[in-house]
Amino acid sequence: MIVVMKVGSPELEIERVSTELQEWGLTPEKIIGKHKVVIGLVGDTASLDPLQIQEISPWIEEVLRVEKPFKRASLEFRNGESSQVIVPTPDGAVSFGKNHPVVVVAGPCSVENEGMIVETAKRVKAAGAKFLRGGAYKPRTSPYAFQGHGESALELLAAAREATGLGIITEVMDAADLEKIAEVADVVQVGARNMQNFALLKKVGAQNKPVLLKRGMSATIDEWLMAAEYILAAGNPNVILCERGIRTFDLHYVRNTLDLSVLPVLRSLTHLPVMIDPSHGTGKAEYVPDMAKAAIAAGTDSLMIEVHPNPAKALSDGPQSLTPERFDHLMQELEVMAKVMGRWAESPMAIA
Repeated sequence: MIVVMKVGSPELEIERVSTELQEWGLTPEKIIGKHKVVIGLVGDTASLDPLQIQEISPWIEEVLRVEKPFKRASLEFRNGESSQVIVPTPDGAVSFGKNHPVVVVAGPCSVENEGMIVETAKRVKAAGAKFLRGGAYKPRTSPYAFQGHGESALELLAAAREATGLGIITEVMDAADLEKIAEVADVVQVGARNMQNFALLKKVGAQNKPVLLKRGMSATIDEWLMAAEYILAAGNPNVILCERGIRTFDLHYVRNTLDLSVLPVLRSLTHLPVMIDPSHGTGKAEYVPDMAKAAIAAGTDSLMIEVHPNPAKALSDGPQSLTPERFDHLMQELEVMAKVMGRWAESPMAIA
């Protein structure tokens, strides 16, 4: 349920309404929109009469029920306004969201050694990326495959961050590793295989670093948004959704099926920013550029693209990784498209 306050509502009145609703056993959350303030109500609201709440104050414009099972993640909860996730990085704050430039995240699947990760970081930054992705801990289908270097790889990511000023995105697989990962990561990633690891979702929701939540390989959109709800309900409002391909039929040709239809669907359901990962979504480097461009055209807020200096020798996901040279070329193509849509850093929208 949400309480929409009238334009110009005094701050003291907003606080008074929130306090009274809290006395009813509800949890009010103030959401400051472009023109109005909305108070989101979480708790047992099923038996409440919206008219009863409306009588609390003449400054209340309307009271609406949130019909979706995901409350905080729903677009209704913010009265139809998209949210943004602002991430501080050494080079300055970067905003993920519908009304901001497209944020490009790039780097290797896993951190292999210091020379490789620092050099890759320098190359992707020079091309225009704002974040470096790299796995310190890697979930693999086979127990015999490379699992990542673990804690020592976090030190290498920190070195790459120091050398370039890029923000860092890396995955957490175990809540026991969360604290040390959060010391290095600017955004903590929950991977597809852990999308419904509810204990882990609660833990990442209880810490203050933004969270990148990847869609599970067989997850419905509702299941994905309910997973985001776990993070939001635990107190962390900064969630970015990442579509990375789902499992369908033609695995002979592509690793997964990249579901770009989630972009318009999610725009109608949630206020959260959306990222597209065409690398995992296709599994083949030759398909990544076309799907990245398609994602820009469909309105993505961010792209995650795997880049490796020598994909043939990568310890994981080499077939889907672009070389730095191919990434340079792709970024030039993406810039042309995104500028047309007003979604590139030099656009007027970035300045506003």
